[in-house]
Amino acid sequence: MAEITSFSGKATAVDGQSLIDIAVAELMARVGERVRRAREQKGIPRRVLSEMSGVSPRYLAQLESGEGNISIGLLKRVAVALDYRIEWLVGQDDPFTSEVMQVTERFRKADRAAQQAVLKALSAEPEQCQRAGRICLVGLRGAGKSTLGRMAGEVLDLPFVELNREIELAGGMPVEEIMALYGQEGYRKLEADALDRIVATHDRLILAVAGGIVAEPATYNGLLTRFHTIWLKATPAEHMDRVRAQGDTRPMQGNPEAMAQLRAILHSRETLYERAHAQLDTSGASVEDTLARLQSLIRDRGFLD
Repeated sequence: MAEITSFSGKATAVDGQSLIDIAVAELMARVGERVRRAREQKGIPRRVLSEMSGVSPRYLAQLESGEGNISIGLLKRVAVALDYRIEWLVGQDDPFTSEVMQVTERFRKADRAAQQAVLKALSAEPEQCQRAGRICLVGLRGAGKSTLGRMAGEVLDLPFVELNREIELAGGMPVEEIMALYGQEGYRKLEADALDRIVATHDRLILAVAGGIVAEPATYNGLLTRFHTIWLKATPAEHMDRVRAQGDTRPMQGNPEAMAQLRAILHSRETLYERAHAQLDTSGASVEDTLARLQSLIRDRGFLD
């Protein structure tokens, strides 16, 4: 094989054909093949593509055979008619096999909401960074969220926040009145807004939330993403005893089936509570012992690192 070398020391010809000509021929062959495959994949006859692009059938035939010498302007017309990016027709990567190009094309054709969701997911910080030093205690009423949260906050020198208190401050009335006035939907909106404010103003804290927050998928998913969550567990009997010990007799008043209902609620939410990042069983343990184990759990899991 004869090779001619220019004054720059670079090969300029192979068997009498310049390397530039070879590169151009390869490019035209690649472009022609991709135009043909794109047209056939979309089921567009060459005649129809000619009408759509304004490029003559003869030019298209030459282009698809790899023998065309089409201008960039005409190639752009063909690309637009095929709903392809022109760089896909001339680039080294094959758009029909490249996962990156396929994803790019789907992103380009997606609606604005889907594009924003993809961008948010791709630009998201590692989960550990998103949660920072924020800890959230979840569980049914009587699990000890407020008591343990407040005590742990003092020991660990962290602010303690009760989400319902934040909701009441925003709504200007007790939670019961918010529910009566605005209903479940209004309460959930205030709940989600309160969580956003807490995340925006606290990188480190201990948060206690209402037991039913896990039943609201969007809010709970956000909680799991932005907080290190700990499920405080207890038996149904202990849940009930602790609520009554706090002076709240509402669960039993006029409701002989209260315990059965409590068991049913716990059973229905158990799978949701299990999504928490850690669990701490408080059954049969003193507050002091549980607090010590909570501190150890937080330390061992690196929730404040």
